[in-house]
Amino acid sequence: MAGSVYVFCPRAVLQAAAALGVDQRGLLRDARIKPELLRSPGERIPMDQYLKLYQLALERTGDPDLGLHVGHIIYFSGMNLHLYMTTICRNLKEYFNVIPSTIKLRGDTGRVLIQPKGDFIRLEWHPLDDSMRCWRPLVDEMLKSSAEIVNAICVLPVPVRAAEFAYSAPDDTSALKAAFGPNLRFGCQVSCLYFSRESVRYPLVELDFELGRDYWAEPRSIFAEPEVVDPFLRDTRAAVRRALPGGALTIDGLAVELGISRRTLQRRLSALDSSFKQLLQNVREEMSQRYLDDPRLAITEIALLLGYSDQASFSNAFKAWRGCAPTEYRQRSRV
Repeated sequence: MAGSVYVFCPRAVLQAAAALGVDQRGLLRDARIKPELLRSPGERIPMDQYLKLYQLALERTGDPDLGLHVGHIIYFSGMNLHLYMTTICRNLKEYFNVIPSTIKLRGDTGRVLIQPKGDFIRLEWHPLDDSMRCWRPLVDEMLKSSAEIVNAICVLPVPVRAAEFAYSAPDDTSALKAAFGPNLRFGCQVSCLYFSRESVRYPLVELDFELGRDYWAEPRSIFAEPEVVDPFLRDTRAAVRRALPGGALTIDGLAVELGISRRTLQRRLSALDSSFKQLLQNVREEMSQRYLDDPRLAITEIALLLGYSDQASFSNAFKAWRGCAPTEYRQRSRV
């Protein structure tokens, strides 16, 4: 199978397997994955090796619910990124609109799509390789992590109203019911979750406390603007920050976000001796330094928060701004 995944995915499989009594070193050896590759967050491993590791873990644990455990670990390991997303977005709808794609976050596993469906919104899982459509561990992992993220970032609870699975009904569905509720359907065309449609208006959690000394840049204060900043410029910069994680931000998209015409946006920025291109670069450069000051954010996550398609694109831009790579800048700031 072509493609690759970021190393936090196999690390989650290893952690779940170890909790169930399986030797991690043996899994890595038999999947032919070098342990040193897993120490760098930006590394990727081939999809074939990842799936081999997953299959071996499934066989050796003997636990058909392994994917649910992996999904929970992946949800928790990605919480730092989602913490920052709550400072950018105001409600669940905005979050859905700008959260980077699953392919950017995890690698070449598949896509999560959000679709309206009557009184519900439907979160669908679409693997890139259709042969994986009915492979239970990966389906369970994706749906479990998605359900936990959505419920965790909202002020109000967002329970799963129903869940559909492409694979056939297992003999024991107790763990699936505990994870997704009692309304389960199997043998469906698409694996998906249903949430109440009104939940897209739910506000996201706002942090109003310090997270500890390890957080060099507090998520709530990291986006604060100086009081002397022109109100229009302040609002425009905030709109840019909200839109960046979705990628491909354009002047037309920014104008729509602000509720004004493109011409009005250009005119008002010009009056402030600025332009869309200059504003975009300034916000990215400023936020890149603030994000890098938080050691818990991986370089790949920072690239996505700033709207870059990959880590290399961000690194090239940062070198143009600061004359060094993001990793080098981070090392210098820690000295």
